[in-house]
Amino acid sequence: MNLIEKATIRHYHQHRIAAYQNGTAEALGWKAKASQVKRFEVIATVGNLDGGTLLEIGCGDGDLKRYLHQWRHSDFTYIGIDRMPQFISEAKKRYRGSPATYFFQTGFVAVEFTEVDYVTASGAFGYRCQNPDFHFEMIRKMYTAANRAVAFNMLDAACFPEDDLLVGHDLDRVVAFCHQQSPRVKLIGGYLVGDFTEFMHRGKFSGVGNAVRSVKSKLAKE
Repeated sequence: MNLIEKATIRHYHQHRIAAYQNGTAEALGWKAKASQVKRFEVIATVGNLDGGTLLEIGCGDGDLKRYLHQWRHSDFTYIGIDRMPQFISEAKKRYRGSPATYFFQTGFVAVEFTEVDYVTASGAFGYRCQNPDFHFEMIRKMYTAANRAVAFNMLDAACFPEDDLLVGHDLDRVVAFCHQQSPRVKLIGGYLVGDFTEFMHRGKFSGVGNAVRSVKSKLAKE
């Protein structure tokens, strides 16, 4: 994703923050809170989080963390990253003092993660990019970083209209790519019109500490 595309996304969210106030689902780009939660309902079924580490790409205000906690997923380490400073500031304010909860202002491409069990992205793949392979490169990197599973959602190109900022994806092509990476792929649809979720599983398990240290080390060098 080039600098102009990143600046366009930043401007879009700054406009949404001005219109809806920081800390709202609308500021994050969702039409309404309900559509955000519907996606969370699916992602929450990716696996048993107990004792594991979850990394969320494009975490926004950390709403997924809150949702998982409400559904009694509390015994896990959560790491959220996002490029928008306003979102990370809000997330840190919300979760100040919360154990095993970390937020970093950075992009996923900029950081190498080790010992992360789950990697998730909800809404992060909705932005248009001139590089036709960008989203596939992101999926590959997510899967490389995950010791247990990856969960992400996308807009379906068959249903989503042309848009200057947002983009739908070819479902069949995405599924085929995921099968090339993972022996265990699950496609989920039907929860929202024009949206689908992919799970990519693997078998091994790892720990927690190095994941957080790898982010801090990278950011200290920037």
